[in-house]
Amino acid sequence: MKITQVRNATLLLEVGGTRILVDPMLGAKGAQPGFASARRNPLVDLVVPLADLLDPEVVVVTHTHSDHWDAAAAALLPREVPVLVQHVADAAVLEEAGFTQVSVLDEPTTMQGVTFTRTGGLHGSETTVAAAELGEVMGVVIAHPDEQTLYIAGDTVYHPAVEEALAAHEPHVIVLNTGEAVLPGLDPILMGAEDVVRVHRLAPDARIVAVHMEALDHCTVTRDDVRATAEAHGIAESVDVPEDGETLSA
Repeated sequence: MKITQVRNATLLLEVGGTRILVDPMLGAKGAQPGFASARRNPLVDLVVPLADLLDPEVVVVTHTHSDHWDAAAAALLPREVPVLVQHVADAAVLEEAGFTQVSVLDEPTTMQGVTFTRTGGLHGSETTVAAAELGEVMGVVIAHPDEQTLYIAGDTVYHPAVEEALAAHEPHVIVLNTGEAVLPGLDPILMGAEDVVRVHRLAPDARIVAVHMEALDHCTVTRDDVRATAEAHGIAESVDVPEDGETLSA
């Protein structure tokens, strides 16, 4: 398995020889308004060549917030690529953009020999989700008989659904969105550095990959924050904090 950190939550995976693009935000630096300030998002340009991202065999969209599915992705990706989404409302968004092979991941689904299973999560406290109309999110477990099992938690705070996914799937590799994003006047809507420690305690043998940092105006935790926290708790060898464009092998 290969995991390339593209930018923010966008990942390019190679699992059992299948290229999987997760949460594509493909627009140029500053292409969309900020979430919490006058700064425009994304804060950084793509490092991975755009052409390398436009021929996936499967696309996974955990939810359709603009930092996970943007106008550039909708315009540039092939209309016939299979796309997995969390529910019919998100499916409608992609179908309206012209995508013809959109599937709701309501049960385990196998494509190209890779099995995708939806997991739960919550995009902030219940109060914050309601106040900001954040809607539903999903995580996904990606499994192949010849590969380690990968769990992408998605845009969630630490939540019982995360614990349930860890217990049910026993993943070898866990991707956490750890930018601890904050909207004005509300609680964090993502995990942060300390949540890496909490997940490690439940899955001490797993490799944790921390992403969704340093690309959006409302993210408050940096890569160095996660590295320092992992070091302070003696778990640095179990935690990867890839730079944009970096590829990990598992």
